Amino acid sequence: MHYIAHDSYYKDASHLSMEERQCLNFDHPDSLDTALLVEHLKQLKARKNVDVPTYDFSTHCRVSSSSSSSSLVATTTKNIILVEGILIFCDEALLEQIDIRVFVDTDDDLRLIRRISRDMKERGRTFDSVIDQYMKTVRPMHDQYVRPSMRKSDIIVPEGLNNAALELVVSKLRSHLQTSKL
Repeated sequence: MHYIAHDSYYKDASHLSMEERQCLNFDHPDSLDTALLVEHLKQLKARKNVDVPTYDFSTHCRVSSSSSSSSLVATTTKNIILVEGILIFCDEALLEQIDIRVFVDTDDDLRLIRRISRDMKERGRTFDSVIDQYMKTVRPMHDQYVRPSMRKSDIIVPEGLNNAALELVVSKLRSHLQTSKL
């Protein structure tokens, strides 16, 4: 199985000053190079290798693909490609590449707590900067794009370990794999 995070496809902002980068709306679908992700999915389905971008969230820049931290995704004998991201159902071209659409629905307060923890620990952000970004872009973009995109999913999984939802996803994957082999 291949795992590809939509977050790896944030557009490079190295041409902007750090102050300008910090003002960008990273929660809008236009902040991501989804066209490149779509092209990579097509290549993977054609059994070709792809070089997934590496993105540095602390600098808001892509890491050079020539560096050792770039991520080559090889395609040998992989039948499942898992694409993860909160904005993956917002782009029609990307939706066309996704066979089984699973939306994990998480309560607002839990999402906020996770964001505060992650951004402070992993991205060096202050509590105030996380809250400011949440109020200015995260929450409005969630309401405008993420929440409505749930309607485009095949399966909605409530937050937490959910055996019924897991069994449904596994069953759908098995069925899809058997159908695609015919």
